[in-house]
Amino acid sequence: MNADDQHADLESFHDWLTSACSIGAVPIVTGKNGDMDTIGSAVALSAAHPNLMACGLHLGRTAKRMVESLQAPFRKLSEHQTVWPKNIGGIIVVDAAASGQVGVSLPEGIPICVLDHHATCDWEMGEEDLLLQWDVRATTQIVDAYLRLHAPQSRSVVVRKMLLAGLLTDTARFRHADKGAFQTAVDLLAGDDIDYASFVESVESETTSPSERGSLLRGLERATSIDSGAWNIVHTYSGTLEGRLASLLIGTGAEIALVSRFRDGVTRLTARASRHTTQRGIHLGDLMSKVAEQIGGEGGGHDGAAGWSGNTDRIAAESSFITQVALISRSEE
Repeated sequence: MNADDQHADLESFHDWLTSACSIGAVPIVTGKNGDMDTIGSAVALSAAHPNLMACGLHLGRTAKRMVESLQAPFRKLSEHQTVWPKNIGGIIVVDAAASGQVGVSLPEGIPICVLDHHATCDWEMGEEDLLLQWDVRATTQIVDAYLRLHAPQSRSVVVRKMLLAGLLTDTARFRHADKGAFQTAVDLLAGDDIDYASFVESVESETTSPSERGSLLRGLERATSIDSGAWNIVHTYSGTLEGRLASLLIGTGAEIALVSRFRDGVTRLTARASRHTTQRGIHLGDLMSKVAEQIGGEGGGHDGAAGWSGNTDRIAAESSFITQVALISRSEE
């Protein structure tokens, strides 16, 4: 998508948003994983108009810490007893490639706008609905582009920090960034009111309890290295902090890290890949989507970070992912 197409998208979104806000409240609903990109996008966009409200089912660890430290407005939703405002002009969904990734039932008959950067999209859009699906590294880039064009006064320090945190985490501190991601970061850091080094430290200074550290260590002890076609996979299982554990495995030199978890009847797969691996042909988001096609559940994500969840047995889910990896050929160095 070129700059003209993006500008046209932003104009369409502005028209949709203006119309929706003139009717009533417009909830901005986040993805159910509650990662920093989806939460940062919702909170930042909500600053553009008084009728906008950031809300969602879950706040991830980093997002929860940022929301609390910055006193950012965010409303938690209940999975089974969600109460929506009486007068809703529309609903915006950020950073979710399918309705199932929201985790709550959206009211029927209300126009929906989806802002997302995932390669796949399983939303069924109606005539009054709008989709902005950009090939960028984080949804926060779409939101900041809109704010810079139509609501520059809303780009406060808090808003820019929320956007930067989403960009920082979704690019793995820019290891998976491209030119556009760096340009967004430059725009967010314009001025002298955000010290980048201190900000990165605040985003990444996550504490772990003794039991969590024990879980990470046990996950590392259980890790097994296997070859799947042209690729090496290091896989293990853990009851918590799967994303951090997968990143630790990548830090040991693994091409692909896979961490599984089974809890309350639900299996979850979390995968990470090195930048070198994604450049050679691996796209974890596509692989997790194929796992969902093969065994059910929901899967997707980015080239270097993705996940799947469903009711399938943990071993069967791992096997499906490993099989899908084996089907990918390795491009030349």
